[in-house]
Amino acid sequence: MHNVRTRMLAVAVLAVPLLAGAGKPLTSTSWASAGSVDAMIDEQHIVTGELAKCTADGPMNAHTAGGTTGDIAIFGNGTTTCGRNGPVAVAEAQGHRFEADVLKRFGGPVITVRTYKSGCATTADGSVGDMEVGTVTGIKVPQDIPPNFRIVIPGGAAGTALATVTVNETVTPEPVDGSMVTHAVHIKLFPQGGPASGDIYVGTAACDPFGSGSS
Repeated sequence: MHNVRTRMLAVAVLAVPLLAGAGKPLTSTSWASAGSVDAMIDEQHIVTGELAKCTADGPMNAHTAGGTTGDIAIFGNGTTTCGRNGPVAVAEAQGHRFEADVLKRFGGPVITVRTYKSGCATTADGSVGDMEVGTVTGIKVPQDIPPNFRIVIPGGAAGTALATVTVNETVTPEPVDGSMVTHAVHIKLFPQGGPASGDIYVGTAACDPFGSGSS
């Protein structure tokens, strides 16, 4: 068992502020979810959608009791909170007792995350995000987890990977526009091809300071 309790910060800033067109003021946006699964295994496509999704436009709070998603993962209790404070949009997801046992049938580990949290907030010209995880098993992570810390789980055919696991994942578009998506954990199944494919996300929060314009 590997005990981790860490809080890391990521920042996405637009170098040149984006200006709204005449008559179209920009409104910051945000959303969060406790997690999601979109995977193919045994010729079955398993899709959960975003669990307990909230948005700054409502619903601003959501909850999931969790449950089993096929033979892929188990989500425990999860909650999300979204909203705005003036021009600032915020989003946060947190949950308990996540377990991914999909790799066990292929000789890989069962990955568990006892607690997790992922959040973000917009700024005048960008977004900031943070995440926490506690008590991780099945993979080894450092005490201080850097952004986009990636673990390759070997064991696939011809030396390929069973999966990659990215902890404290931050996704920003190219070119940078000030928006960002944070995932506490992202598991990608058989990234080089194999008997399963797809993605498992645990704790997602997304923010965009220039998300929408109104006429």
